Amino acid sequence: MDTAESGADGWEQLAPGVARRRLPFLDVTIGLVVGDGGVLLVDTGSTVAEGARVRLQVRELTGRPVTHIALTHGHFDHVFGTSAFGGVPVFGHRALDGCLEHGRDALREDAVTYGVDPGPAAEAAAALVRPDRLVDDACELDLGGGRTVTLFHPGAGHTTHDLAVQVPGTPAVVFCGDLVEESGEPQAGPDAVPAGWPAALDRLLAVGGETAVYVPGHGAAVDARFVRAQRDALTARFTAS
Repeated sequence: MDTAESGADGWEQLAPGVARRRLPFLDVTIGLVVGDGGVLLVDTGSTVAEGARVRLQVRELTGRPVTHIALTHGHFDHVFGTSAFGGVPVFGHRALDGCLEHGRDALREDAVTYGVDPGPAAEAAAALVRPDRLVDDACELDLGGGRTVTLFHPGAGHTTHDLAVQVPGTPAVVFCGDLVEESGEPQAGPDAVPAGWPAALDRLLAVGGETAVYVPGHGAAVDARFVRAQRDALTARFTAS
């Protein structure tokens, strides 16, 4: 996979066979991991149309279709594009399934609040895809050619059901979802678990190590020093009297 020559604008290669793209809407970051036997997409965007564009881009970039999807958490801007990938296995934390089952209307309302047109928001909510591969603490996914990635729950933080993706290599890459944000302050909505968030970042750091590339749910890729600084800021923010 050579993002410089593919013509798929906006993709940045982070390591051999590992890339990410910052989507125009809300600066959502999605990820891509390519093995000899599979192509993993991390998050799917904010609408069905956006997911469909990503599907075509991945085909252009790799010459192959997406074969697996991992959802980092259940907010609309990370899951509403999933229905564009019909039939692809979808991995998510076990608690995500219940959140999507009961939260369809709230997600549609959130999407409209953040600027999605009501029609596409309703379309995505009606077609909402729940994960069919449920992760408790961690699982390994073999993408072929010696490429095995780990999907793991670092603990509750941004949501109760955060899922991160570790890709070993040189450098290692960790897709963090919205546990880490670079383009703005981390958002703590009603489903956040502030008391657990710093510990979740500690687990990301323990799994990724000092030299990993950490990919936030929004914004530019960062290093371990940035994640530690955000952990310390969250600790101060949530423990301040």
